Amino acid sequence: MNIGMIRAAAERLEGHARRTPFLRSEALDRIAGRRVWVKAESLQHTGSFKFRGGRAALSALSPEARARGVIAFSSGNHAQGVALAAREFGAPAVILMPADAPAQKIDDTCALGAEVVVFDRSTQNRDEIGARLAEERGLTLIRPFDEPEVIAGQGTVGLEIAEQAAAAGIAEAEVLVCCGGGGLTSGIALALEAEAPGLKVRPVEPEGFDDVARSLASGGIERNNRTAGGLCDAILTPSPGEITFPIMARLCGPGIVVTEDEALDAMAAAFRHLKLVLEPGGAVALAAALNRPDMMEGEDVIAVATGGNVEAATFAKALERDL
Repeated sequence: MNIGMIRAAAERLEGHARRTPFLRSEALDRIAGRRVWVKAESLQHTGSFKFRGGRAALSALSPEARARGVIAFSSGNHAQGVALAAREFGAPAVILMPADAPAQKIDDTCALGAEVVVFDRSTQNRDEIGARLAEERGLTLIRPFDEPEVIAGQGTVGLEIAEQAAAAGIAEAEVLVCCGGGGLTSGIALALEAEAPGLKVRPVEPEGFDDVARSLASGGIERNNRTAGGLCDAILTPSPGEITFPIMARLCGPGIVVTEDEALDAMAAAFRHLKLVLEPGGAVALAAALNRPDMMEGEDVIAVATGGNVEAATFAKALERDL
């Protein structure tokens, strides 16, 4: 992985991925005790940054490989990103989704034209299912985070942050990133290393699923005891990736952990003050900015709002807390 791959992905994404806004609210500043800038990837196509990685990976395949089709594993956001990218290229897409994924995400993935295969992640091995389908149909696997071209696509968020921060006069800040397996986190870190070295990435995870924070602290890859049952479904992974972890270990500051209640409160705050709809996993970075001020330095903090694909009941729960 290198900055050249990220810049090449940015060229291929030009005119396809949205350049998402860089938002600020004085009300959020008061809560955090510093200026809070929100990179609104919840406004990206399919409602999350995952479209960038999906489109970058599809665009890097040969026409022959695209014609055969692709397969991906996802609880929802990567599924939709790959499904839309595949539809744009006219490529078949098979998506393996856990049975406990939000129904809206399963429905939305089907609506994008993908074939969805549901599995029980507590009793079935998605890698085995995926390997069998890929071999039977000649499909190319697009991993959700531990995939170079996917990381490159996600890294384009970092290129935009570097430009937008410079335009806002920000030379030094901590960049909080909602983190699952580390594809977005490592991609942004690589981009900022090259384009804005004064901006330091900090991974943020929900309580009970803090494998990246523990891995960064121990210096080796740690695993979660469970990978399901949490509110922040978009970022629940077993462990950081073999590709992503060394990048994060070299470039990122210590991980930050927030509670599910803090994520819900951040969702309400984003809606009230920025008019943004966020899902729990897409709100943990903002939750850290608002609730962990002592863990950060400087006058500015940048929080990446990674996704907005939330079910109505969960969103209502967040808004009820605000009331």
